[in-house]
Amino acid sequence: MKINKIHILKNGVIALAMTLFFSCTNNFQEVNKIGISENEPQGVGVNINVIRTDSGRVVANLISPKLRDFENRKFGYSEFPEGVTLHIFDEQKQRTTIISDYAIIYSETDVIDLQGNVIVSTHEGDSLYADQLFFDQKKEWLFTNLPVRYKSKDYLTKGRGFDSDRDFTKAEVIEVSGLFAVSE
Repeated sequence: MKINKIHILKNGVIALAMTLFFSCTNNFQEVNKIGISENEPQGVGVNINVIRTDSGRVVANLISPKLRDFENRKFGYSEFPEGVTLHIFDEQKQRTTIISDYAIIYSETDVIDLQGNVIVSTHEGDSLYADQLFFDQKKEWLFTNLPVRYKSKDYLTKGRGFDSDRDFTKAEVIEVSGLFAVSE
């Protein structure tokens, strides 16, 4: 009888030890996330002034009062909750300026989502006004399907949607609802 109790106790201790042993896993990545909520940014920056170059030539300059970095998510992004000013330079160093109240840059797609009082001004004086505008940095292409006003030297065009290269040489207002001649 005494052997039976010892045998049962021994088997119980072995079962408990094995349960504890196999329940432990190596979750180093999970441990690194402790203290960082999935809803919080992994970093915050103030007074941002980023310059992008290509072969020593400045191609873009992004300025913003605040940056919130969410690159720790599966589909990482950087958020500019207090607005952004983006200067884009062509090969002749001529500048196109984009301003908005809010912006998000998606790092995987290299697309910037500009929202709220978006204004685009080219070096030739053309301007675009929209509530939301997307800028594909790889293709250097601007687009939206929301209402826009586009002002060139000769015309003010209103429509629902816009598609253009960054210099507005291939600018197209989609679903035109008004076309007005501009006189000086």
